[in-house]
Amino acid sequence: MEGEIINRVANSKLKVIDLEDYYPKGERVLFDIKEWLLEGLVLREKDFRAFVAEHDWSKYQDCYVALQCSTDAIVPDWAYMLISIELQAYAKLAIIGSLSDLESILYAEIISNLDVSEFQGLPVIIKGCSHKPVPSNALVLLSQKLKPITRSIMFGEACSSVPLYKKR
Repeated sequence: MEGEIINRVANSKLKVIDLEDYYPKGERVLFDIKEWLLEGLVLREKDFRAFVAEHDWSKYQDCYVALQCSTDAIVPDWAYMLISIELQAYAKLAIIGSLSDLESILYAEIISNLDVSEFQGLPVIIKGCSHKPVPSNALVLLSQKLKPITRSIMFGEACSSVPLYKKR
């Protein structure tokens, strides 16, 4: 048929990986402990332990929690450990850091466990645009995991990809 539009990408061996497809479901929460510190700067152990004991941890059910202190307070490691012990029964994961750090850690685990055998010897495009927060670090980790097994790696979309690697 003359003028028939043929989707050559769909008919090729080219595989597209969209990290957005692996985005873990669950609310992300930034938990700032500054309110539990005297004037936002001093941790008093007795008061801090009381705040931890009285807090309703169930509101973090199935959430991903990033623990931080937004002031310049010196917070001992045990304080974050104490909070994480309480969160363990409810939250999917608790880390020390920003929401960005949280996403990066989540994706590091996802990529570490990702079965990439289906991409063996094939050209691969790692999709670039996403509506969900896929951290740049995840793209780096994925490209490193794919390099030993793929024929080539590109970044972007099939219509406008940037070549990154080609097996010699």
